[in-house]
Amino acid sequence: LRMAAAGAAGQEKQLAPTLLSFFIYNPKLGPKEGEEEKKILFYHPNEVEKNEKIRNVGLCEAIVQFTRTFSPTKPAKSLHTQKNRQFFHEPEENFWMVMVVRNPIIEKHKDGKPVYEYQEEELLDKVYSSVLQQCYSMYKLFNGTFLKAMQDGGVKVLKERLEKFFHRYLQTLHLQSCDLLDVFCGISFFPLDKMTYLKIQSFINRMEESLNIVKYTAFLYNDQLIWSGLEQDDMRILYKYLTTSLFPRHMEPELAGRDSPIRAEMPGNLQHYGRFLTGPLNLNDPDTKCRFPKIFVNTDDTYEELHLIVYKNLISPFSLPDTASIPPTLEFCRKLDSIVGPQLTVLASDICEQYNINKRISGAEKEPQFKFIYFNHMNLAEKSTIHMRKTPSVSLASVHPDLMKILGDINSDFSRVDEDEEIIVKAMSDYWVVGKKSDQRELYVILNQKNVNLIEVNEEVKKLCATQFNNIFFLD
Repeated sequence: LRMAAAGAAGQEKQLAPTLLSFFIYNPKLGPKEGEEEKKILFYHPNEVEKNEKIRNVGLCEAIVQFTRTFSPTKPAKSLHTQKNRQFFHEPEENFWMVMVVRNPIIEKHKDGKPVYEYQEEELLDKVYSSVLQQCYSMYKLFNGTFLKAMQDGGVKVLKERLEKFFHRYLQTLHLQSCDLLDVFCGISFFPLDKMTYLKIQSFINRMEESLNIVKYTAFLYNDQLIWSGLEQDDMRILYKYLTTSLFPRHMEPELAGRDSPIRAEMPGNLQHYGRFLTGPLNLNDPDTKCRFPKIFVNTDDTYEELHLIVYKNLISPFSLPDTASIPPTLEFCRKLDSIVGPQLTVLASDICEQYNINKRISGAEKEPQFKFIYFNHMNLAEKSTIHMRKTPSVSLASVHPDLMKILGDINSDFSRVDEDEEIIVKAMSDYWVVGKKSDQRELYVILNQKNVNLIEVNEEVKKLCATQFNNIFFLD
């Protein structure tokens, strides 16, 4: 009997959550009967029959209006049904974005026929609502607001921009690997000693002076941020674009397959290995194209339009959004290369040294029994030992999805209260999950230890705070 049961269980198949549809509409654009189609600004998948699009948009409109009667100030965020979950977001007045995600499915076989069981409680609202908000932030970074497109050329221009952007962007949404990090959308910072930090700061000041069209600079090393002159909200979304999209596309072939992400030997003379990740491919070719992506920052008040220059030296890329009135010329790119390249080569060796020191220190204290995620709401600093390197397609969590879900649940609990709080959960057989919230900081720890009790778990977490966070954390 046991063998038969095991055989049946072996046939179970889990299907991950998938994106069923994604659409953007404005109810004010087709107010009359028979004009409903005018409300729809973008609809994915496009091949859906026209009447079904109209019906789905109408249903969302009705849900939003219906829930408004109960809560006029807070519109609907999500709708749970057996087969899927719908997420609503109104980023600008009367512009609604809707994302419909199919619930995960367990596929079983009964009498040789597949039977589907929908997992209604598996998806976390907060995670997918954050993903939907980031869809808008990413669109806004490269296109400005929906309203701007309407001002530039009416509904026609807005539809064109939405189609061009989301057609590509939706392919990068990997909903099966979304988790707590998508809620935070934080920035991983590179810890530096004071001297090196000052060197980088003075380098940036000198460079901005000599290249006067440069407006803001961000300096990154190995996907970690060292310095940024941009507003926090703009930087967090630009950081997400750089680390999950632009950098992975340009990973240097010679570094692939190496253990260390850094070359140990640095050239003694001041030759340098600089190149543009956006802009001209070859500085020596006079016919090379100087095209830079445009980005929009400070959209809430002043609305600045900039060009994004990303220049990479060895392995320390940094980006310079500059003034947008005139695109940077090849002459400018050559000047930037000659000024910045050699200096970056020198700075890279200092940072490389620091990297190796950091590695030695953290290596000495590696405790195999716990993994953690830390986030600070004030400076958006994020640190995770749960996630392996993010690839363009997935962020690989090294723990069971059930544990990640518990982390998300704890985070949802934290967001309901303003006070400091601590939650300890006994999870699967040998796992404990601890969440601590103190002021603007949150820490989530997963412990894997056999036969420990609550007091011992608490002690372990205290030890972790003392070693990893120098006691800056919670007042125990």
